[in-house]
Amino acid sequence: MWVLPLSGDRKPIPFLKTQFNESDAQFSPDSRWVAYESDESGKYEVYVSPFPGSGGKWQISTAGGIYPRWRRDGAEILYLTSDNKLMAAAVSGKGSSFEAGAIKLLFQTRAINGWGSPYGVPADGQRFLINTAPEQSSAPITVVFNWTAELKK
Repeated sequence: MWVLPLSGDRKPIPFLKTQFNESDAQFSPDSRWVAYESDESGKYEVYVSPFPGSGGKWQISTAGGIYPRWRRDGAEILYLTSDNKLMAAAVSGKGSSFEAGAIKLLFQTRAINGWGSPYGVPADGQRFLINTAPEQSSAPITVVFNWTAELKK
């Protein structure tokens, strides 16, 4: 993962360089922490590292996690599980220490995973915008060919 400063010489600098696949990084609201997904455990999990510099990392998800997003006040990290459950983990980043607390299930989704995040969290945190698959309909579709011939009968 790389960081592109928006001032100064605007030269990209590496943030995290490992042998694993890390992606979908998100800065905390105070820009002191970065939440991201990594497959270093053999499956994708959500982690948090301090920004800038080193100082450790904390695993947030425990049973798989992708698409981490910070709540606007920085008190929670939201993420999706592999079976499309939206989870929220209580977090606290005071000073140079970081703590991850209880994880709770918010609700089951039908999110469509693809390029970009399948969900968004508005500033008030009271609603979610989720790119979902339509519910399956059991009603059959009937296609009638040459229906104008039937009108003549």
